[in-house]
Formats: sequence, structure tokens, C-alpha cells
Amino acid sequence: MGKKGISRRDALKSLGVIGAGSMVGGLSGSLRGKESSAPKERVEGKQPNILFIMTDDHAVSALSCYGSRINETPNLDRIASEGVKFNNCFVTNSLCAPSRATILTGKYSHLHGVTENIFGEKKPFDNTQQTFPKLLQEHGYQTALIGKWHLKSDPTGFDYWNRLPGQGRYNNPAFIEMGERKRHEGYATDLITDFTINAIQNKLSSDKPWCLFSWHKAPHRGWIPDEEHEDMYTDQDLPVPPTFNDDYYTRSSAATHAYMDIADMPDWRKLQPEGMTDTEKAHWNYQQYIKRYLRTVASLDDNIGRLLDFLEESGLAENTIVVYTTDNGMFIGEHGYFDKRFMYEESIRIPLMVRYPAEIPAGLENDNVVLNLDFGETFLDYAGVEIPGDMQGESMRDLMRGVKNPEWRDSIYYHYYEYPGPHKVRPHYGVRTDRYKLIYFYTIDEWELFDLEQDPYELNNVYDAPAYADIVSELKKDIKAKRKQYKDDTGKEF
Repeated sequence: MGKKGISRRDALKSLGVIGAGSMVGGLSGSLRGKESSAPKERVEGKQPNILFIMTDDHAVSALSCYGSRINETPNLDRIASEGVKFNNCFVTNSLCAPSRATILTGKYSHLHGVTENIFGEKKPFDNTQQTFPKLLQEHGYQTALIGKWHLKSDPTGFDYWNRLPGQGRYNNPAFIEMGERKRHEGYATDLITDFTINAIQNKLSSDKPWCLFSWHKAPHRGWIPDEEHEDMYTDQDLPVPPTFNDDYYTRSSAATHAYMDIADMPDWRKLQPEGMTDTEKAHWNYQQYIKRYLRTVASLDDNIGRLLDFLEESGLAENTIVVYTTDNGMFIGEHGYFDKRFMYEESIRIPLMVRYPAEIPAGLENDNVVLNLDFGETFLDYAGVEIPGDMQGESMRDLMRGVKNPEWRDSIYYHYYEYPGPHKVRPHYGVRTDRYKLIYFYTIDEWELFDLEQDPYELNNVYDAPAYADIVSELKKDIKAKRKQYKDDTGKEF
């Protein structure tokens, strides 16, 4: 790959300890069909509005409230400082369409049917199945969707929708409004924010509670900012991540087989100076990539601020739950990668911040491991709607109020499918606890084990180390238990 390898020993010496945790655990007790035990501060019988803001491919490392080294996101930080920030939120399948289907249904990919991105002859999301917006509708909520849908079939369970077709465009995009396609002049992030505000003002009645999806294209690939931010970072080189020159020495062959190397990014090939070495190409490409990426994030952050200001000025802030998250994580140079898919931290970890002044304390942080599988259940809990027994997540409502739940899960299950696909990431599944992560690349029968306390950057695969034999055995038991619990019989058994 033409990249100089780093010393894993030196890298690990430079890292701090994340903190040990329990080894393996099960899921919490169910909140289905009953009210949360802690007292509710909102007015009895007054269901809150829900503003669900989701972006595409927003890396945790590109938010200043999560400790970014390279950019500031003051408006997104407002949501965290005025509500709760989850430090350990993960996805069940790090890919756009599967993640969105999981959020809607509260089920893993093998049950909702979207295991891969939807392109070519792949079937679209089955929009006849149960989703949490439909359940909210049945209990008096108005529902609306603005922006990126990316599930091919038309949205159902929404009283009003205005979506981008497919990935959509950044500049002068087309939208499909209730079946009618129309092109709009402007920048996608601005337009989605405009349409969101307009929907609240003109499409949703003030007499009934509402749930509105404001789902953005940014900062998905293409990485085109608005004019205001197009010159950011022009006169500086941004630092590479500590693992940028990772040599993958101890890992499975899946790590080198994938087509995600920044040195090989085709996006700006025609602009590259001639005569560069592979190492020089990697660093040149990184500067193109990270600057464009962060510019689109800056455009996004400004629009989030505009939306938050609108809620304050219109008197809606107090009784509106504001949720910010993204559909999956993103490599922005870590391990020399771009894109996502792998069960490595940067790919599966996502931001999750929730503000609800009537109930959530300001400035709260939560370290429990939560999943995008839990989002729908949480919204239903806040709305006072019973959670169906076939949904596989848990309500996070107690956690959001700072109530400790000793029965909450302490390990998560992950399953990625798409292959060969655009990036050639091998199918795999695994579990992650507070301290350990075990991954099985089942089509090539190879394993990876990481000790996240000693090796938080996941540089050193210790699967074959004798000292970890008992850990491997316990984690394999947990994988089998999780596959049984979630009824996942897809992929090769070990």
C-alpha cells in the first residue's frame, strides 16, 4: 500500500486507558407495556413533540463535544450541553440503508430485510412492515419526513414527506414531495432545514403532538460545502489521525483486502500532482478529503443552530425532544481508511445527543452501551405508546434522565453483510463489551480480538495470544447467545 508501518508498541504506549468494564452480559429487563419508574416532569397527558435530526456518515471525531482535534461544532454542542450526550452509542450494521431500516423497525437487518445498501436489483425496504412512526400515528401523533430517505420504496407511516431521491445532490437537488418530483435551487442542507421549519409551521397542526424526521444528506461522500464555507482550512494542513499509517500487521486478511485506502481514493485523481509516491498521495488525498468533509459539517452545524433558534423563538423548545445522531460512523483517516462498514470503533460508534428540557437534565453524560436499535422504542416510551414485543431494542428514557439501570446490556452484537460491494469489506459479525471486541470474518474463517483497555485504537489483534484464550471462549459464548436472542441464523456459524 506504500505506507510506512508504525510501531504498535510505541502507539500503544502513547495511549491512555479507556477503563475496564465487565466482561459479558445480557440485555436489560424490558420496559415494554409499562411506564418508566422514575417520575415524569412533563405535564400529564401532554405528549412531547419529537424532532429527529439525522445526518449521513458523521464521525464522532468530527464533533467538538466529543473531543474533536480538528473542528468546532458549536451548535451541535448546544444539544449536548443542554441535554444528554451518549458516549457509547453504536450501530448494528454500519451502512446507510440497513441502519435506517433498523431505526424505523427496532429490529436487526436479518429481520427487517435490509442487510445491504439498496442498488441494482436489490429489493427496496418493505414499507408495509411495522415501524415506530406508524405506531405513533395510531396514538395521535402527526408524522413527517424531510430529506434523505435512502430506502428506495416510498415512505409510509408519515402524514407528510418530502424526500431526496436516492443519495440526492448537494446543489440544486430534486426532492420528491408526496410522490411529485421537483428540483429546487439552493444547497441541500439549507433546503432541508428550510423545509423542516416550513413543515412545523404549515404542515403540522399545533393541536396535536408531532414527530418530524429532519434527515440530512451531509456529510456523505461528495462533500460539497455551501459557498460560505468553501474556503475553510485552505491555508493549513490538518493533522492526520494517530493510526493513519497503520500497517494492519496483526490483523485478518480482511483489513488489507478492503478497498478503503485513502491513498487509492479516486475522487480527486485528476487533480493530483504528478510524480507523487504512494505515501505522498495518501497525505495529499487526506487533505482533500478531510477539508471537504469538515466544510460540509460546518454548513450542517450552522443549519442546526438555525433550527434550534427557530424552536426557541416559536416557543416549542420546552416540549420538543430534539435528537441528533447519524446513520453510521465514518473513517476520516483512521487506519488510513475512508468509508465505514468494519466493526472497528470509528465505523460503528455514532454520536447521540438528546435535549428535552421538561425531563432531561442539562449537561448529562451517559456511558452505557446503547444501539440505534433502541431509538424507536425510546420514542414510543416518551409518547406513552406500548412497545411491541417483536421490537428488539430497549427504551433509553431512564438513562436519559440519569437513572441508573443495573440490568442494562453490557455487550452489543453487530453483523455486516454487503460483499463484494463498492469497498470489498468481508462479511462479519461479533460482540463488543466495555473492554473487549471479538470479530468473526465468517467467509474466510478468520478472527480478530481487541483489548480496548490496552489497545483502544485497535492496532493489535490478540486472538491467538494464550493469555486471552479464556476471554475468547467467553466471548464466543456471548456471540452464540446473542445470535440466538436476536434470532440471527444468517452468515456462517463457527
